[in-house]
Parts: sequence; structure tokens; C-alpha cells
Amino acid sequence: MDTIADFITIIRNGYLAKKDTVVAKHTIISEEIAKLLKADGFIVDYSVENTKPSKKIIVTLRYFDKNLPAITGIKRISKGSVRIYSGFDEIPQALSGAGTTIISTSAGLMTGKTAREKHLGGEVICQIW
Repeated sequence: MDTIADFITIIRNGYLAKKDTVVAKHTIISEEIAKLLKADGFIVDYSVENTKPSKKIIVTLRYFDKNLPAITGIKRISKGSVRIYSGFDEIPQALSGAGTTIISTSAGLMTGKTAREKHLGGEVICQIW
């Protein structure tokens, strides 16, 4: 089961249904992705709820206008069947720089811009625009 794809799909479906918050299963990588989305202004906030039997992550979605979502598209790039790796000088840009690419590097998850600045390559996780 691909927990990253599940988390991305829950966020995408939340925006399509015009929900204010969405709840997903908590994993360390989903929390790191939520942290990057919050830093880039794609979501308002996130919180981790320690419920039994498993933790949940609650994401508050951002809308610019009443019906204009902050995320218009989100796509999983590297999948379980086909892993996509990129050097720091070849990191793809989402919508020619208008979006964000999330990279898994040896220093952890970071945006494509940060990875280029630190000269780190890695696995291309997803793109958000």
C-alpha cells in the first residue's frame, strides 16, 4: 500500500469536495509532506491526533477565495513500480516554477528549490501546483 499516494489523494479529494479539513492516517512521511505544504502556503495548518488504535493527521485546507483552492493539481511522480530519481541540476519544476516539487534526499524531504540550493538530488516524490 502506497501511503504517500493515499495522503495525496485524500488532500486532492478534499479540495474537490470543497472541505475545510481532511483526516488521513498518520505516517512520518505524510507529516513531513504536510510540513512542506504548510511552509509553501498550500495548506493552512496540520495537526497530529493520537487516537486509538492509530494516529491521524488532520489537514486544514487553504482557499484563496470562497471556492478557489490553493492546490489545483497534485501528482505522485515516483511510484512503487517505477522509482524516479534526479540529480540536483535535473530536478523537474512543476508548471515551469509556479508549483512545487517534493524530493526525498539524504537530508530528508525538501522542496526542489531547497534541494537545488543545497546541491542534493534524490527521489522525486510529487509535484504540487
